[in-house]
Amino acid sequence: MQIKKSFLKNTTICALILSVFFTLSVKSQQITNISAGKLLELKQSDQVFEIKAENAIFRVSVFSPTVFRIKAARSKFADDFSYAVTGKPQPTKISLIKTDAHYLIKTDSMQVKIDLAPTRFSFLTIDGQVINEDDKGFGLSFLGDEVSMYKKLFPSERFIGLGEKTGNLDRRGNGYEMWNTDAFGYTPGTDPIYVSIPFYIGLHDGLQYGIFMDNSYKSHFNFGASQDRFSSFTAEGGDMDYYFIYRSQVAGIIEDYTSLTGRMPMPSLWSIGYQQCRYSYYPQDEVVSIAKTFRDKKIPCDVIYLDIHYMDKYKLFTWSPENFPQPQKMLSELKALNFHTTVIVDPGIKVEKGYAAYEQGLKDDIFVKYPDGTNYKGEVWPGWCNFPDFTNPKARDWWGKQFTGYVNDGIDGFWNDMNEIATWGQRLPNLMNFDFDGHKSSTMRARNVYGMQMARATFEGTKKLLNRRPFVLTRAGFAGVQRYSAIWTGDNQSYDDHMLLGVRLVNALGLSGVANAGYDIGGFTGGSSPQLFGRWMSIAAFTPFMRGHSMINSRSCEPWAYGEEVEEISRNYIQLRYKLMPYLYSHFYEASKTGMPVARSLAIDYPHDNKVYYGDYQNQFFCGNGLLVCPTSTDKSLAKFYLPAGNWYDFYN
Repeated sequence: MQIKKSFLKNTTICALILSVFFTLSVKSQQITNISAGKLLELKQSDQVFEIKAENAIFRVSVFSPTVFRIKAARSKFADDFSYAVTGKPQPTKISLIKTDAHYLIKTDSMQVKIDLAPTRFSFLTIDGQVINEDDKGFGLSFLGDEVSMYKKLFPSERFIGLGEKTGNLDRRGNGYEMWNTDAFGYTPGTDPIYVSIPFYIGLHDGLQYGIFMDNSYKSHFNFGASQDRFSSFTAEGGDMDYYFIYRSQVAGIIEDYTSLTGRMPMPSLWSIGYQQCRYSYYPQDEVVSIAKTFRDKKIPCDVIYLDIHYMDKYKLFTWSPENFPQPQKMLSELKALNFHTTVIVDPGIKVEKGYAAYEQGLKDDIFVKYPDGTNYKGEVWPGWCNFPDFTNPKARDWWGKQFTGYVNDGIDGFWNDMNEIATWGQRLPNLMNFDFDGHKSSTMRARNVYGMQMARATFEGTKKLLNRRPFVLTRAGFAGVQRYSAIWTGDNQSYDDHMLLGVRLVNALGLSGVANAGYDIGGFTGGSSPQLFGRWMSIAAFTPFMRGHSMINSRSCEPWAYGEEVEEISRNYIQLRYKLMPYLYSHFYEASKTGMPVARSLAIDYPHDNKVYYGDYQNQFFCGNGLLVCPTSTDKSLAKFYLPAGNWYDFYN
């Protein structure tokens, strides 16, 4: 009995000691904010400055006289690989000045001040005006795996851009997440949606700057949401890696940003004409009938789409034997009517023994894998599918070759959908392995670039097969996607607020390097009214990408489907677009050379005019450099619009 008591007593003491140790251990691992601390050392090597601080390391690179790159990590930099940035540093004359309180790096266009205690960055004009600066209390911050940059929020500061984000033209007072998401039927306040472009333009006191965070992990931007102290950008993994751009005009910032991330190639002329889509046109006789009706009614149209019903049981790179028994005959008839054909291609390859694409994919080992080496399966239209790892060069090459049959049949347009990756259940596992061009990564880093790399594989593969410019359209993307594809804004809805939201989405994409973008005219879901469709058509005639599209079991969206009056309105505006084709094409050429968008928010030319951001005027945009478009909802018989400084003429007079 004494032995048992002694054993119990000792066991209790041991348990208490373990409990105390465990409590202390947990407390020591609690996540707390860590800032960079004091600057300890700076070493210069040509245009690169290596900085060691108490709790962080920095690499400051002078990319050009107007562009600085700031890269930071706790103790060791991650790899320097980027899918977004293709630009190279330019030889730049710089000077370095040291005082007791800071270092100063100067070019002929701007200067960067680096405070020593604590380490903080300020970006200044040559005459010393503060363009942008770190928050004095935080600056660079580490919180567990998260890395953040906190910036001082100026009283009058506005924020524009950030790619395909819903909400107002001015992002001030809001927060946003970068995480490509299948957002069917999204609302004017849904975030995130399909595309992630972590680039924005800040405006205050007559100054403007751009910040691009080159990090594809899930990230967050806060422009004074829930607080009034700072703006910030945060990545949930990887290094802090951002480019700071200062120019005297917003157009110059867009030019510098697209010199980093690339510009769109010149599109084929036919791809900027009117395009007609439906989920879905089938059987093949209906497709030809739709095309003939356009010609009979003298409504210009260059492209007709085939959605998922053209395939055999939704399997990629096949034709339905029931609905499209003679696809080559149909494509020849469309070609004779001067139509180009675009087909939808989703990334999912059906898991089915004997299916050629699946068997070849298994043989070539190109699918996304779990950490245990098994292929990931997700369920989409064909059923359970494997998915090519488009971050693997081998998979991109494999994908491009799969289009051989389509190209031989006469198809030259390729519509990439469901590439967020979208699967039933919408819970893509974060632990999957991706090649990332040799920089092995998980879903956490690869998800946001997956759609962009699918577009890349489609563009590069079909360009080789066609030996000319293909047309590629994508739903998902990341910074730099403009090098490969146009973007449409996904599964929008048929009501006025969505029509006007679409205008802002396209304008914001233009501010973010994507010059070729558009939306589904009439709305994909819900079924447009005749009045709404006519109004939508009159606005869309001036957007870079112009396509009518609606979903299954809803009202059809051909221009003649809404009665004779709307048909005439549609015909007039589509014909007007074709009359403007030389004007439009010249602005696409400008986009390919400078990055300047075709659809231009007034904030580009009038960034410090407060009225540009008013609710009544924020949807206005320039088509090219000379046409001001003033969209309004269908409940207004008179449009209220704003004419900024300049000489104006009535287009219809």
